[in-house]
Amino acid sequence: MTADPERLPPAGWTRTAIALHWLIALLMICAFGLGWVMTDIHGITPTKLRYYSWHKWLGVTVFAFAALRVLWRATHRAPPPPAMPAWQRQAAHGVHGLLYLLMFAVPLSGYLFSSAANVQVVYLGIVPLPMLIAPDPALKTVLRDVHVALNYTLAVLVVLHVAAALKHQWFDRDGLLSRMIPFIGRGRT
Repeated sequence: MTADPERLPPAGWTRTAIALHWLIALLMICAFGLGWVMTDIHGITPTKLRYYSWHKWLGVTVFAFAALRVLWRATHRAPPPPAMPAWQRQAAHGVHGLLYLLMFAVPLSGYLFSSAANVQVVYLGIVPLPMLIAPDPALKTVLRDVHVALNYTLAVLVVLHVAAALKHQWFDRDGLLSRMIPFIGRGRT
């Protein structure tokens, strides 16, 4: 007797991959929200300086966990995706590639911006990180704009990523979302 493929649970990600996915997502959301709030604080205040430090610490942490995630992904095969049209598979692959790229580019652009602004990043207030480039007021402005643009690009891609996952859950009911959130079902039946 063979099992009904509709009743089989979809092949999922490892617990480590799931934990890294959600941890990085949470850190990125916190960093983005903090960046939004801190840039709206007028003047140089203790609160603003504290928020900038926390924002930088979050960025360094995202970068470190993204590196760990790439290493994990390089050594662990991805579960096969559910059946979907080729254009959706290609779009998903492209968005995932850009998300991975931005997990590195956003923190790196912020780090370079700090260096160009002659502000050393001191991780967790304990570990001084090296200045990667010399202070440069003109480059500081460019890097600030790059950092902001990359952040908004990342935000748009995250919204697309979430929207696609919800589409698969609620409309396609193909179990895609349950691969990253194992305790949910396939969606409406």
